[in-house]
Amino acid sequence: MSLTEYRRKRRFVGTSTGTREPEPGKRLPQGKRAIFVVQLHHASRRHYDFRLQIGDALKSWAVPKGPSYDPSVKRMAVEVEDHPVDYAQFEGEIPKGHYGGGHVAQFDHGVWATEHDPEAQLAKGHLHFELFGDKLKGGWHLVRSGKASRQPQWLLFKDRDEYAGTLEADDLLADVTPPPEEDARRAGRGKATRKHRSEVPVQAGTKARDWAKLAAKLTRARKAPAPTGFFPPQLAKLGGAPPEGDQWLHEIKWDGYRIIATIAKGQVRLWSRNALEWTDKVPEITGALEGLGLKSAALDGELIAGTGTREDFNLLQGTLSGERLGTLSYALFDLLHLDGVDLSEAPLIERKTLLEQLLGTGTRHLSYSSHAIGNGEEAFELAGQQHFEGIISKRADRPYRPGRGDDWRKTKSLHSDEYAVVGFTAPKGSRSGFGSLLLATPDQTHSWRYVGRVGSGFSDTLLKDLTRRIGRAGSKEPTVFVPENDTDLRSAKWFEPRFVVEVNFRGVGGQGLLRQPSLKAVREDKSIDDLRDSDRGAGGPARKAAAAKQTRRSAKPVARTPPKLSSPTKVLYPDDGYRKLDVAQYYEAVMDHLLPEIAGRPLSIIRCPAGTGKACFFQKHHTPGMELVRFVRLKEEAGNNANYLVVDDAAAVMELVQFNALEFHPWGAHADDPDRADRIVFDLDPGPDVPFAEVRRAAMDVRRRLEELELESFLRTTGGKGLHVVVPLQPRDDWTLVKPFAQSFAEALAQSEPDRFLSVASKRLRNKRIFVDYLRNGRGATAVASYSLRARPGAPVAMPLAWSELSKLTRGDAFTLADVPARLKRRRKDPWAGIELVKQSLGRFRPK
Repeated sequence: MSLTEYRRKRRFVGTSTGTREPEPGKRLPQGKRAIFVVQLHHASRRHYDFRLQIGDALKSWAVPKGPSYDPSVKRMAVEVEDHPVDYAQFEGEIPKGHYGGGHVAQFDHGVWATEHDPEAQLAKGHLHFELFGDKLKGGWHLVRSGKASRQPQWLLFKDRDEYAGTLEADDLLADVTPPPEEDARRAGRGKATRKHRSEVPVQAGTKARDWAKLAAKLTRARKAPAPTGFFPPQLAKLGGAPPEGDQWLHEIKWDGYRIIATIAKGQVRLWSRNALEWTDKVPEITGALEGLGLKSAALDGELIAGTGTREDFNLLQGTLSGERLGTLSYALFDLLHLDGVDLSEAPLIERKTLLEQLLGTGTRHLSYSSHAIGNGEEAFELAGQQHFEGIISKRADRPYRPGRGDDWRKTKSLHSDEYAVVGFTAPKGSRSGFGSLLLATPDQTHSWRYVGRVGSGFSDTLLKDLTRRIGRAGSKEPTVFVPENDTDLRSAKWFEPRFVVEVNFRGVGGQGLLRQPSLKAVREDKSIDDLRDSDRGAGGPARKAAAAKQTRRSAKPVARTPPKLSSPTKVLYPDDGYRKLDVAQYYEAVMDHLLPEIAGRPLSIIRCPAGTGKACFFQKHHTPGMELVRFVRLKEEAGNNANYLVVDDAAAVMELVQFNALEFHPWGAHADDPDRADRIVFDLDPGPDVPFAEVRRAAMDVRRRLEELELESFLRTTGGKGLHVVVPLQPRDDWTLVKPFAQSFAEALAQSEPDRFLSVASKRLRNKRIFVDYLRNGRGATAVASYSLRARPGAPVAMPLAWSELSKLTRGDAFTLADVPARLKRRRKDPWAGIELVKQSLGRFRPK
């Protein structure tokens, strides 16, 4: 949002007559939730200023009569210029003669939330939102009026919820001090004797019941004083498969933050898992629990955003940090105390039955975490299909026992775990702060054991925050056991385990190192000591995950469900009659071969919404509507940051197919390490009149010259006229080395045989020669993936081949959608098998 208009209308402090209003440029501390503020403004006309933080500014409206709690009363709200966020703290006088001159007093402030994109709602003309202040609570609406006016006019009115009533803003001025002239005006209107309030009373959401009497009926229930503070929660052990038997109940494993709630004398307090108080951090949960009208209670549950799935965890983090706006709720799964009765010794199934009664038919921001009895495998599979992280299995007949034990077990459908941060690598390329975080896990033999590094999944804000947090800590000597001599760690800085992060990964390598890790979250709710729990046996969670993969009945994590294919009969290859369904079936058939080529890499696609006979377009950035495809935020050459497409599984690939993607073009680097290449691609692109036999001979020449440099290479058809010669790099090399090497190689080839090769892209010079295209080897450049279709007549495929097959190849587009699946079924050996195991790099070619 622009603050240009705000600045234009004001003369700030610096002159004798300047206003003390905040000048744009200053910002409130980061990591806070999005705020709202309402200010009572005694300008030429008395009004209320209503402001909502969206991004880095306060969207603002002038409301002459102030908000009303009566849903039938619609108050005019005139849209005014955006204000800086720190205007929320402003009170006092705006000098006479200045824009808005008069007295400003704070009426109410707090945080706010909305279920959908606020800017999109405002653009459509209807914003539905919730306020969590002392005076303004519950749901509200802003609807744009159809009246033509110089400034956009909106209507502000209350939701019909538990807070609706007859109160007006002017009824809530007990703690707001107006200027003296306002008292006189109010007296003149006959309102001087009106009794004012300072806050809205809590609305009890449950019917009055004798909860103590009901609680006392539970097995082993006993009278006890109300809890006055944090109590340690019961924890689950990680298992490879759900336990069997009807003595177990199975709940969804919510993807959120564990929250402990206590109520004493009606006062609610919230605590994180590691005993940090969260009462003021999530006022919607505090208010919802107050609305239960209980004298005392102790509850256990998970703070979630949206529906609490894996995809919603980023929304939860973004909401708590102020980067996004989402609706939070508290999924409750246990009740340990109720109105003077201790229930911790009662069987879990009885505690949950009473908890369900307590929550009734549902209270906004509170939900009951339901369960299934027995059939653990079925519950686990269903959780995976619905995109949840897994399940928690609990003994239904057992009491509540703090700490980790065998009565609670967790089974995850996604490889993710928490690790200690023990160091960092230096940033490379356009990256600032650090390149990646070094991770470790507790180990019985070495105390702490290095499991890899994570360099993707960081927003710009988080990157800056963690850089400040780390400061200048670290030394060159590892503080943990490192299982292999990784040359990429020679310049790393190490320190003792500092804080906890949660990481997603695609499995575990032979050295116990995580494959393709990406940051899921910084776990402020967990401490280093939490990682020493007993569910992390010898070898740490990485080996646990590998073992679980082998022992789980389903043999692999439950796959995500791809979207339903729309318009399956749409013809995408008009010359050949291939439909969207044919394309989808092709990619399903080759998925096991395609996925290793593109998974975890920044990806560009070619989409053909109307088929190859009409306009197709190249897309590299993530767009709304993509739910299974994730993104990685990367800096581009222009200096801006953009969200690049990344796929991790078959479901994500098929979502792109649903978006009419035909071609897949990955980077020669991984999303977790975008500044270093693990592939070099030489694209041999023949000019007109170059026979394919010459292209074959050129590929063999490139291979031979690479062998002279002790570099092994692999062969691929492009699905077009030419061939690719691909050089794997392990360990990975910086683009600053890879691109000059590729260019020098191509130029040397062209200089040695100028009648056959050229190293410039000019079509004018390409006649009867082969362009050795090295431009695919820069940061952000892409090359078509093996097994990808091409958006060309015949639906050709980029196909990897063994060098021994080259002599029989007659064309670069010899393989098509129609024959590749059958070819793969007949093929005995993958010609690129072991490409990821080839150990070679360009280090010896680095200029000295």
